[in-house]
Amino acid sequence: MSLVSTEWLEKNLLNVKIIDGSWHMPATKRNGGEEFNKDHIPNAIFFDIDENCNKSTDLPHMLTDIGSWEKILSSMGISNEDEIVIYDNSDVLSACRVWFNLIYFGHDKKKVHVLDGGFNKWKIEKRITSSNNKIIQTTSYKAKENSEMVKSKDQIDLNIIKKKFDLVDARSKDRFIGTTPDPRKNVRSGSIPNSICLPFKTLINEDFTFKSKSEISSHFNNLPLNDRINVVFSCGSGITACVLALAYSQVNNKYLPVIYDGSWAEYGKI
Repeated sequence: MSLVSTEWLEKNLLNVKIIDGSWHMPATKRNGGEEFNKDHIPNAIFFDIDENCNKSTDLPHMLTDIGSWEKILSSMGISNEDEIVIYDNSDVLSACRVWFNLIYFGHDKKKVHVLDGGFNKWKIEKRITSSNNKIIQTTSYKAKENSEMVKSKDQIDLNIIKKKFDLVDARSKDRFIGTTPDPRKNVRSGSIPNSICLPFKTLINEDFTFKSKSEISSHFNNLPLNDRINVVFSCGSGITACVLALAYSQVNNKYLPVIYDGSWAEYGKI
């Protein structure tokens, strides 16, 4: 039950913690925090993906350390027992990145959900919104890091030779084959050797909901995967890789989400 419907969330607004994880590609000139302050789902808390990250690297929004994560969630009023629903108002379904972060740091995956269709669907259906900020009572959140859910550049390089896992890239085909310039400065065009391209938008409907499980299964079954369990997802900077990770976890109950956090922002660095 990684995905929940707008109907489900409306019925459970007072029973869950709600997180707005909106993040936008730099070229869009949109600010998730500013948009949140103007309009959001009632009782939601904003999670700033660019702020709540590892500040010791020049790579974008990399996972932070466990101590910092505990402080972040405690300041947001999140408890270990909370059931959480994350949504976004983003073209890249950034809520999936927050979903991944929470699971990576040990929150019960059965209690972490993404709103299918996000804020866009919520507003189209004319469900209630708010501009009021929730009063937060701080907690003492305790995290448990699962480092097996992230691959490093060294592991990616070694895998090109050893081929222990399949690497699937969520970027567009044009970016993958290098016919389109990378949107980030100082990052070349192209892709990681031996990786497979599955653009994340292939699995998403026009209303930003995920496609049916049968359609998602069909797309993954058509990939030349050597092992249906040892699959790692990559993208531009670790955002849409999580979209594929969530989609694959929907159709493979044995799958533990794994991403290359540095993604092409690190691997394609000039």
